[in-house]
Amino acid sequence: MHTPMRKIPVTVVTGFLGSGKTTLLRHILQNARGARIAVIVNEFGELGIDGEILKGCGIGCEEDGASGALYELANGCLCCTVQEEFFPVMEALVERRDSIDHVLIETSGLALPKPLVQAFNWPAIKNAFTVDAVVTVVDGPAVASGQFAADPLAIERERRADPNLDHESPLHELFEDQLCAADLVVLNKTDLLDDAGMATVEALVREEIPSHVKVVRAQRGELDLQVLLGLQAASEETIHLRVDHHGSVDDADHHHDEFDSVVVEGSVSSREHAIAALARLVETHTIYRVKGFAALPGAPMRLVIQGVGRRFDSYFDRRWQAGETAASRFVLIGADLDATALQHAFDAALAAPLQPA
Repeated sequence: MHTPMRKIPVTVVTGFLGSGKTTLLRHILQNARGARIAVIVNEFGELGIDGEILKGCGIGCEEDGASGALYELANGCLCCTVQEEFFPVMEALVERRDSIDHVLIETSGLALPKPLVQAFNWPAIKNAFTVDAVVTVVDGPAVASGQFAADPLAIERERRADPNLDHESPLHELFEDQLCAADLVVLNKTDLLDDAGMATVEALVREEIPSHVKVVRAQRGELDLQVLLGLQAASEETIHLRVDHHGSVDDADHHHDEFDSVVVEGSVSSREHAIAALARLVETHTIYRVKGFAALPGAPMRLVIQGVGRRFDSYFDRRWQAGETAASRFVLIGADLDATALQHAFDAALAAPLQPA
């Protein structure tokens, strides 16, 4: 009898800049006790891991200008540094699934966890991974003060520096959206709160989460790993039911395993032109995943463009081959997609003038 391969549990750690996400990840790695953990972070250096890095190899793109790398740590754990290329990294980890017990993903401070969790329903990785839990780290003193982040100015700089981030919503709405996706809330920096402050923060948090979601208190993210890992929430199966400020609950009749796949084509003038048009489709339709190739005028190489939620990345992968039609074609994966309507919308988006960044 064929035994299905186990799914590797994934813990998504979210929270504002300065809340203590990286400290929490470092604590988990330093107390792994033989568990082989793969960590996906934006900057490896921020983890400050002690011990020799045994080897590094490129992931997801050409060696020159590669934006991702996989490092094997002396304790048997892996660390991926990745800016935006989420899927190539996950696909690379699928290849190494026999040497991985758990995956940790740290989101950037303003990234909304819901689209990332929904991406785990994408067929290429659905059978290999399950979201064990979304852990939202809350900066206790910052919430008690009404600022929600230790350094609101730093948050604002982060927003302005990344065109993919929400630039408009008040911080409290983004804070609520991070809580809406949580399977576990870590109330951090409790040593800096008095009893009244603690009660205020816990009351604010409780308003935004279901009663079954646990709130645990922590200092410097120092929690027993049994509290953090092994929650078996399978969040990707229920994330579509969670209502946030940036979307609504899916139609109850729409089952989360049902996906539509649509192809759109068009002539693009630049990388920015293509991504802007695709982003417009994502804003107006239920699209979880975008992947395709763009033929840029005068460029001998094929530009790969892929997106998860509203976040896009791109890189040249190879030259167009002799006899190959250099065309721009994109596969859209989502719910309730109409091919004709999407092609018309894509044509209209391509015809619209490119807005200055």
